[in-house]
Amino acid sequence: MSSASIIIPAYNEGKVIGRCLDALVSTGIDTEIVVAVNGSTDNTAEIARSYNNVRVVDIAMPGKANALNEGDRVAQAFPRIFLDADIVLGPGALAAMVETLTTSHTRVAAPQVRFNSAGASWAVKQYYEVYQRTPYVTQGLIGLGVYGLSRAARSRFRQFPALQADDLFIQRLFAPAERITTAGWFEVQTPRTLKDLVRVRTRVARGNAVLAASSHTLPAADYSPTTTSTFRSLGDIVRHAPHLAPGAAIYTSVVTAARIRARRSSTAWHRDESTR
Repeated sequence: MSSASIIIPAYNEGKVIGRCLDALVSTGIDTEIVVAVNGSTDNTAEIARSYNNVRVVDIAMPGKANALNEGDRVAQAFPRIFLDADIVLGPGALAAMVETLTTSHTRVAAPQVRFNSAGASWAVKQYYEVYQRTPYVTQGLIGLGVYGLSRAARSRFRQFPALQADDLFIQRLFAPAERITTAGWFEVQTPRTLKDLVRVRTRVARGNAVLAASSHTLPAADYSPTTTSTFRSLGDIVRHAPHLAPGAAIYTSVVTAARIRARRSSTAWHRDESTR
């Protein structure tokens, strides 16, 4: 039996999934890797099948929740690591998650995030200088593309709801004392332009709003938005690092624009294509 199962939902990720799988294979850890390809029209499945010991599950119906649930259904080992196809785990990150979730009472774990803003505009870099200091990132971050669940954690919900914000769903489902940031890191490639950043944040804002509106159908937890408390934290961030004042202004503008756009359009999928 493998030491853990890794479920990777993948929709048209042919340009990036190779980096993700290379990082996993290089660890040498005996894991079960399941790539759940949902409605892709590119070569994602073909690339995934080129790796030994990677199981590819083809799903005709698009939707990340469908991919997560189908990958989770066929997976056999615990803990379960849920990983976006464009995320690269750094050295030791996978091992730390598996060990923590196997040997402790921790329910949910994720490594420290690193934002790769190479090639991004000044405004985008300023945004992430502030974002990485917000409570969402610094207080037991579970999300942004990777999280691990123990067997006990997975038993807390029946299946992933049909929502975009699966990571926020998981983060809110578990109290801070049940979550931990483990050793190691994972890399998130930031959008390159402010326009692309607003598009991505619009998707996040929409997903968060849908999650809050669906709370009555989900396991008991506080799914309400935290934008107000995040904005309040900006004052503390700037007081400790005055040079980030421009970044705080950019952060506020981007989040506000995203929330307005999210209310105006409810169906379009806004993925960052500038890094693909």
